[in-house]
Amino acid sequence: MLLTPARLADGRLVDVVIDGGVITDVRAAEARSAVRPSDGAMPVPVALDLAGMMLLPAPAEPHAHLDKALVANRVSNPAEDLAGAIDAIIQAYATMTDDDLTTRSLNAIATAVARGFTAIRTHLDCRVGIGSRSVRRLAEIKHEVRDLVDIQIVALAGHVTDPDGADNRLLLLESLAAGADLVGGTPSLEPRPTAAVAELVAIAADHGVGMDLHVDETIDSTATALRTLAERVTATGFPYPVTASHCVSLGMQDPDEQRRTAEAVAAAGISVVTLPQTNLYLQAREWECAKPRGLTAIGALRAAGVTVAGGSDNWRDPFNPMGRIDPMETASLLVTAGHLLVSDAYDAVSAGSRAVLGLPEVRVAPGYPADLLAIRGVSLADAIADASEQRIVIRAGRVVADTRVTRDVDPRDHVALRRATASVR
Repeated sequence: MLLTPARLADGRLVDVVIDGGVITDVRAAEARSAVRPSDGAMPVPVALDLAGMMLLPAPAEPHAHLDKALVANRVSNPAEDLAGAIDAIIQAYATMTDDDLTTRSLNAIATAVARGFTAIRTHLDCRVGIGSRSVRRLAEIKHEVRDLVDIQIVALAGHVTDPDGADNRLLLLESLAAGADLVGGTPSLEPRPTAAVAELVAIAADHGVGMDLHVDETIDSTATALRTLAERVTATGFPYPVTASHCVSLGMQDPDEQRRTAEAVAAAGISVVTLPQTNLYLQAREWECAKPRGLTAIGALRAAGVTVAGGSDNWRDPFNPMGRIDPMETASLLVTAGHLLVSDAYDAVSAGSRAVLGLPEVRVAPGYPADLLAIRGVSLADAIADASEQRIVIRAGRVVADTRVTRDVDPRDHVALRRATASVR
């Protein structure tokens, strides 16, 4: 495949050659010679016209909830806060049949792929009253869509230290056996967060898998489960990848505390996923003025060398009815609410997210995987701000989604019509 002419984030206009799912050549567009007819020894590459589009490393979604996706129209959250969302979704699980789960998940995945995601990590509830059926079905779907997108499954356990703890632990083990890739949980919401962290770390270690925990999803500055997790991982020598998602309370702590925790997280090798859409929606609703932004301490974490990724979290459910399933929305919010540079914001949804998922790095350079996103725009800032639906998504060297947009309105015609009408009058 030949991508021509492709504008890169640094402004260069290049031709990109892909062969065998790998980028094999990147050269200046103006130096490109005409494609020669095949002599039988070398096939002619398929040319893909990217005029007017940016070519970027494809984004990855580090934190989604496919079991909850697209239920906002039928599951309301009158309280519009985290506790209300949890109550609403628990009650809604009784209405979620296997067919419903399959339809919604596939629709959400299709949208995600069309918007540029070539990999998705999804958390799936597995607790008393729900069981492990979402994990079982998504494990099947993961296999069915493997040619379109990589999917990783986190078994999101119920509370492992409350009265239902023994049953929730059994369901977590059942979910790992059913195809979950990582251990998940919400230790900050448990009555004994430190004990919950220890239990989840032990289960993951026993089964030889990594972890991705919902941590400190609160603006309460006294919530310190992230530090507890870092200390536990270091003390036990836990050898598998660990991700901490949300980590909102860290953003409410003083700079010295942020620095100490960030250094502990970096020393433990823990990655952090910040989730601006949902946390901006749910957090600080009770504050009448000077509302905090509800994001983690992105600057302190990055300064300490922590891998920070940006995710979208909830795709139109009671936790966030506005989730757009779009990496460009996440990147835009990381610029406006997280105060990241445009390039760093896009890195958070692409390179950072791929690092969290343990996927190989992608650059538009020879030797790198051909997981790419072409999107209409004249610069990276323009592509993020406009978030055009016109996108071409390439995974492993193959086009998996191609969305074209036709715009019929032309403001110049409108102005000319108004002037003509005025002259007649």
